[in-house]
Amino acid sequence: MYKIKVQSNFSSAHNLRDYKGKCESLHGHNWKVEVMVEKDRLDNKGMVLDFKYLKNKLNRILEKLDHKYLNRLIYFKKHNPTSENIAKYIYDNLKPAINSLKSVTVWENEFSSAIYEE
Repeated sequence: MYKIKVQSNFSSAHNLRDYKGKCESLHGHNWKVEVMVEKDRLDNKGMVLDFKYLKNKLNRILEKLDHKYLNRLIYFKKHNPTSENIAKYIYDNLKPAINSLKSVTVWENEFSSAIYEE
């Protein structure tokens, strides 16, 4: 099995609903996002997927989140803007363009991350 990863980032604010603690208040993060793609065979160029193509697709999704108050976005009005739900949002939006998508990992800081994969 071959696997590749790309990383990118975005900055946004959010607050967690129904959470008792500091994160219930409005606050922000400089989120890091890692996307993994896997295939059992390489293409005719010897690649799983072109890194540039993957990163461009990811960054188009992250542009919708960058410098936004996540709670105001339609998806996050219905889903609490946790790291877990952000990872799923990115996965669901990236999957139609990258059918060999394996996982999306979202870090809210250098020590804490959430992973979504199907």
